[in-house]
Amino acid sequence: MHRLLCLGFLSLLGAASLSGCGSSRSETLDHDPGDWRSQVREIRAGVKGSEEDPAILRRWDALQRHLEDATGLPVKFYEASDYNGIIQALASGQIDLASMGAGSFANIHSQIGDLAVPLFTARDSYGNRGYYSTIVVRSDSEFQTIEDLEGKSLAFVDFNSTSGYIYPRWKMREEGINPDTYFGELAFAGGHSQAIMALANGQFDATVLAANGGSPEHGFSSGSLRRMARRGMIDASEFREIWYAGPMANSPYVVRADTPQAFRDLIAGAMISLAFEEPETFMDIGRTPGSYYSPVDVEFYREIIDMRNREIQQHRQRFAGRVG
Repeated sequence: MHRLLCLGFLSLLGAASLSGCGSSRSETLDHDPGDWRSQVREIRAGVKGSEEDPAILRRWDALQRHLEDATGLPVKFYEASDYNGIIQALASGQIDLASMGAGSFANIHSQIGDLAVPLFTARDSYGNRGYYSTIVVRSDSEFQTIEDLEGKSLAFVDFNSTSGYIYPRWKMREEGINPDTYFGELAFAGGHSQAIMALANGQFDATVLAANGGSPEHGFSSGSLRRMARRGMIDASEFREIWYAGPMANSPYVVRADTPQAFRDLIAGAMISLAFEEPETFMDIGRTPGSYYSPVDVEFYREIIDMRNREIQQHRQRFAGRVG
């Protein structure tokens, strides 16, 4: 059973425990029976984050206000304690809309196929719709390249994390590095913030993190490390990036296809136009100046879908070889 955490009250929906985050400012309205709103009645959205992070809570509030104004429906957010919680909640129909990584979308696509529809993703001020995976070490360490990490400890983020597991593992293999045997110890930190803190505390020699808003050649303006530094949680100078993989497709907002088409169109339109019509709100939900949301489809994530399928196939072959 996958547990979804929140502030406020607890509601049980099916197999997963879901808890609604934030109180809606509008009650569920009575709509004409022919109106699609009478079918939806409220928007149930899932997010992966920390209930103790005030920055995430502010983003929820700003996004809630915008979606309620755009749709005329109350919005309830459900926070997942891990990536798989969001995947299973959307797959089982307990939520209608979710922000998730490309790897998580590949996972849910393998479970319910076209019932999961990617609507839009972020395009940064450089015009990029992709981001990078980086290996990060402490700046006071001796490690300068990935070759220096042979036999050392490495923390991945989560099994369903695109930048924190799926994509970097595949790219390592393309470079002739088998991560399962190359590193002395592998572990999952549980999240990007947790990975940074584990590295800072000396639990691992290196960790894998996301970076975006730029390129390895020109530097990055955003990503896990830089967000925590801007909020004063870490000193960025205490860390060094020594390896890069990417770009990979940016994280999508995904909706279930069994919701009304008018609902999906309205959500997509409201979010894609947000940067232009309400730039302050766009900034409030954590986006950077000059970026905006761009429509996407399943084919935009084909590389990640195929990559994940090949990774699972290789796991099965290795397991069959051990038991055969």
